[in-house]
Amino acid sequence: MIKFDANYLKEFTFQVFRHMGCPDAEAIVAADCLNQADLRGVDSHGVARLSGYVRLWELKRLNASPNMKITHETPSTAVLDGDLGLGLVTAPYAMQIAIDKAKIAGTGWVAVQNSNHYGIAGYHAMLALEHDMIGISMTNASPLVAPTFSKSRFLGTNPIAVAIPALTQPPFVIDMATTTVANGKLEVLQRKGEDAPLGWAQDKDGNPTTDAFALRKGGSMLPLGGDREHGGHKGYCMGAMVDIFSAVLSGANYGPWVPPFVPFLEPPANPVGNGIGHFLGAIRIDAFRPAAEFKAHMDNWIETFRNAEPVLGQDRILIPGDPERELTVERKKNGILLHEQVVKDLRELSEKFSLDFNDTFTQ
Repeated sequence: MIKFDANYLKEFTFQVFRHMGCPDAEAIVAADCLNQADLRGVDSHGVARLSGYVRLWELKRLNASPNMKITHETPSTAVLDGDLGLGLVTAPYAMQIAIDKAKIAGTGWVAVQNSNHYGIAGYHAMLALEHDMIGISMTNASPLVAPTFSKSRFLGTNPIAVAIPALTQPPFVIDMATTTVANGKLEVLQRKGEDAPLGWAQDKDGNPTTDAFALRKGGSMLPLGGDREHGGHKGYCMGAMVDIFSAVLSGANYGPWVPPFVPFLEPPANPVGNGIGHFLGAIRIDAFRPAAEFKAHMDNWIETFRNAEPVLGQDRILIPGDPERELTVERKKNGILLHEQVVKDLRELSEKFSLDFNDTFTQ
């Protein structure tokens, strides 16, 4: 593992996106999205994903300079065509539309089609916080997940994020896959040469497996909960809901037709929609009750749950968003650890785009 300064990684990522052809403003947003993932401890969705975006761009499956446009709207809703752009860019753009609509109508909802992988769901949901709004973000993803009782890979990890502001307490932020883990966690284990815990994946015949390479061998990931006895059917239902909201509603591809993020797999023939889909929402708090009053009660809610009695061996109760917030503080100060394979990918990108890649300052 090699440690890098967070700001250096962000600047390097920005330069890569610029060399792909992203306008400066959009390259800044895309780089910030990946950087926030690394700072928040979602290492699978940070700079480790950068080479994947570049490969999709080289295959002309990603438009670095999209002409995004609203194709249908009402006072509180819109459908956005992302023009095959970076999801790292189309999702924040869509969330801003949702926020602007919420300012007028109380809530705003935007379904996105013709997009790509959008990084961590929480980044987009948290954009609503500074406006005294609740943010909601979800996306469908490459079909790697089997519905309960199936061997077929029909769903993605299909994450959901919800960000809720408080008054003096940090915001309440849920950011979770609807699978037991995100696919990137398997990729991390592959790089480390470690096995996966039981309940993460199954082999091509539907049997439980600890093989971190199971997906490459025809296996599939499991919905949140794992098997039926542990509530996997509930994770399946949640993933299906995200797929429908993100794609059936927007006109994007859904189920097994979602184009894969990995460049070595071709998009499915006979698509049923356009690109990958997202669903973003903004809810103005004062459309329901005074914002200050709500946030004071959120403080009370958070403090009450923090004071719940911990089980033996645990010293405190966490609130959604705590681990990521604490890691952000630590990593801003002490740097971000990257696996050697990720560093190798970054070096190759620096050579590809004739960029300096300085790791002499690493700790």
